[in-house]
Amino acid sequence: MTRLTGSAGARALAILGPDETRLIRELDAVFAGWGQAAGADEISPPPLFPVSDLEKFDVYTNFPHLAWVAGNLDLSGGQIKPQDGAFGPSDVTGARYGLPHATCYGAYLYHEGDQVPDDTLVTLVNRCFRNEDHYGGLRRLASFQMREIVALGSYEHTQDVLARFTDRILVFADALDLGLDKTAASDPFFQNDGARALMQKLSPVKYEFQRGDLAIASVNTHRNFFGERCGIRLASGEHAFTSCVAFGLERWLAVLSERYEDDPVAALAAVRAAAGRAAA
Repeated sequence: MTRLTGSAGARALAILGPDETRLIRELDAVFAGWGQAAGADEISPPPLFPVSDLEKFDVYTNFPHLAWVAGNLDLSGGQIKPQDGAFGPSDVTGARYGLPHATCYGAYLYHEGDQVPDDTLVTLVNRCFRNEDHYGGLRRLASFQMREIVALGSYEHTQDVLARFTDRILVFADALDLGLDKTAASDPFFQNDGARALMQKLSPVKYEFQRGDLAIASVNTHRNFFGERCGIRLASGEHAFTSCVAFGLERWLAVLSERYEDDPVAALAAVRAAAGRAAA
């Protein structure tokens, strides 16, 4: 059983029960295993980053509506207490940390200033945070887990990774009888860069895998945006290209719950069987 909680009447956070926890861990192990089988090294990012790091990626220009930031309590005037379930602006010092809304930022910051091989691959999972205009159970949460497989290196490498994992996602979803649609989507990372924005119009850089109106996975091309912003280079001296494959774990739980009639034990058995088929 999943319990929802939140503030100001918004049921924005989920506490997963034992069966749901086993299922989400199995899903994460499947997706992480795909990355590791392809040669990805696993890294472990923190759940928040300095605002100055996230600012490098235009997070607060392109995604201000989603952003959550954190500051410590200002105790200079003595002990303070929340009022009506909240601290006021004067109770908090400058918010120098930001809560990321995507997992892949950790991969680029980890490799900041590095020279990487043309076929670099990493995988990581993190808590992501989004200030949505509404919430809807496991389908849309303020805090959720996202597993990503991130390619850094040559452009050809980044595109090959996306092609291989696109096939893997579709086979896995078919084995689970989820019937996902692959849909082109926009990526606002590039809205302030004229050349990249134009290229996005000519060739989509993001595809989502949707069940109904809910995207549960995506494949994303960033070209050399993150390579430039983090000074990640190849042996040739060029900035690295990047791409990523992302899985919203609670959203997978949501669609599996619908498909298997709120029976997480049956869904877990189906995931294990489907994983074997996708790995074949």
